[in-house]
Amino acid sequence: MKTYYDCIPCFLRQAVDAARFASDDPKIHETVLREVLRSAADMDMQQTPPMMARDIHRTIRRYSGNADPYSMVKKRFNRMALDLYPGLKKRIDDASDPIDTALRLAIAGNIIDFGAGRDLDRASVLAGIEDALTCDLFGDIQAFKNAVNKAGRILYLGDNTGEIVFDRLLIETLDAEKITFAVRGYPVLNDATMEDAKDAGLFNIVKVIDNGSDAPGTILEDCSLEFTEYFKAADLVIAKGQGNYETLSDADRNIFFLLKAKCPVIAADIGCEVGRLIVQANQSE
Repeated sequence: MKTYYDCIPCFLRQAVDAARFASDDPKIHETVLREVLRSAADMDMQQTPPMMARDIHRTIRRYSGNADPYSMVKKRFNRMALDLYPGLKKRIDDASDPIDTALRLAIAGNIIDFGAGRDLDRASVLAGIEDALTCDLFGDIQAFKNAVNKAGRILYLGDNTGEIVFDRLLIETLDAEKITFAVRGYPVLNDATMEDAKDAGLFNIVKVIDNGSDAPGTILEDCSLEFTEYFKAADLVIAKGQGNYETLSDADRNIFFLLKAKCPVIAADIGCEVGRLIVQANQSE
């Protein structure tokens, strides 16, 4: 997916939010914003939004000296999701269609996204869960089930910390033995890394790898050889979140995107309303 003009204000808002997470120094905030403004003026609009976001967060880490500005937020939302886990697991076990329920919960977890905004709390997550269990999804759940059943090797691309506990619920409901779970190679925003996946209990149920990249998405040319080999070998890729959609929507692979459309640009590209929960096969398929 290319970058749209409407993405530019979002880049600037995200830069300010992230700079404030990284440092309390207003001088650093100003320096970061000015550099991001210069970069935005020169950016290639044919690139995907996570390419610009990657550069923004590299700038923030360089000027602030903070290698993981969202560390405390990530730990807090992993703990919150783990607190919810037993109750959510019971709801799946008691459901007439456990895969449907687990899929809805996995997509509901995509609300835990500090790239989309800072205003998020436990009440918002709980409301998102209840909505996900009853709303009409945009896409084809049965097609997702068929693709999972048919695939021998599945690569599941995680997104945010906290959200990955909801992914764990879906993986446990599917056949975990044929799934490899991938996280980011380095900290960026509140995206999950290997340490976060271990804290979420994923190491106990599935093979976990990292993609070798510090982008908030999956920029294939930026990823490690190990990851790209898994990506090419997978019969099915399950890609969570907006960043993975932005970077892989044009990829010629068998991909199912699971996400919440949190901005008008994504909603327009997919062809749905803002706020919809999405389970959609890659448009190139």
